[in-house]
Amino acid sequence: MAMKVTYYVEIFSSWCIWAEPTWAELKKRYAGRVDFQWKIALMNAGDFPASREQCDWFYRRSGGTLMRSPFMLNSGSFETDRTLYRVPNLVAEAARDFGFNGDEIRLALAHAGLREGRRIGDLSVAVAVAAAAGKLNAGKLRARAESAEVKARVAASTAEFHAHQISQRPAFILEDAISDKAVFSGLVHLEPLAATIEAMLADTAGYAAHKAHFGVPPAG
Repeated sequence: MAMKVTYYVEIFSSWCIWAEPTWAELKKRYAGRVDFQWKIALMNAGDFPASREQCDWFYRRSGGTLMRSPFMLNSGSFETDRTLYRVPNLVAEAARDFGFNGDEIRLALAHAGLREGRRIGDLSVAVAVAAAAGKLNAGKLRARAESAEVKARVAASTAEFHAHQISQRPAFILEDAISDKAVFSGLVHLEPLAATIEAMLADTAGYAAHKAHFGVPPAG
């Protein structure tokens, strides 16, 4: 592939919910030309709402004011005694080990939690949602979600996210074959991402054409 796009996502992030249509359109528009992959970037405890009322306030700001969504996200998944929601992310990552490298399991978990208000912070709930979506064995999926290997993969992808010196999710890292890189952190709209992909593909094609006509650079 001439390009790679990495999408850093946290399943409990409302902004990632709003970015999903953009992600789907990019994958459709550039299928066969760009390599797309998603990676988990866990949020810190301080990134989550402190109350259900605050959660609703955030949902109204992102979905209502900025995205003008015809529906409001459901804060029923918020739990006052929980400061981290690693579980749905671990379950989504674990599903990779059963062949689910696409978006379906991750989207099913996000829909259950942020649209239906189901408490996906609970391992049993998250596993049930993912197992139903993928017709997976719940026991085997749970075992993988609890495994040290899956936890290490999620920790590594989260560290990789922070290594880009960004803090907002969703984040999109665009890289091409000529070593250009563009970083979008917190952006959910299609147009700037698509425009940058077009520019990077054009530059890569230009380099390839030049090499075909002139070969490698002459020795200095």
